[in-house]
Amino acid sequence: MTIVNRKYNNKLKENSRELRKNMTDEEKHLLYDFLRYSSARFVRQKVIGDYIVDFYCSKAMLVIEIDGSQHFETEAIEYDNERTNYLNKRNLEVLRFTNLDINTNFIGVCEYIDSIVSERLKK
Repeated sequence: MTIVNRKYNNKLKENSRELRKNMTDEEKHLLYDFLRYSSARFVRQKVIGDYIVDFYCSKAMLVIEIDGSQHFETEAIEYDNERTNYLNKRNLEVLRFTNLDINTNFIGVCEYIDSIVSERLKK
């Protein structure tokens, strides 16, 4: 198992704080109505290397991303793919959900996250 380097890009520290203060409605919904009750602890807007991830669980080596419409533009898709590859190389699994997923299938999203957390904790 690869350990995630705890050192991070200090330049992103302030940005991550701002993102924590200004979470989207979908991020708030997932955090306050599900993740905070999870058996595994999740932190929000975690700096990992040169990236900030929406939610991170160190115990399960899991990243959760909530994608708004801007993530479907060509440049954003390429950036997200690059970021996912970076995280995967550090043995982090990345789960991506859209705002629409959160708003229309919240229970399904939560059940899926729960199953992945359980599976990864068994390893």
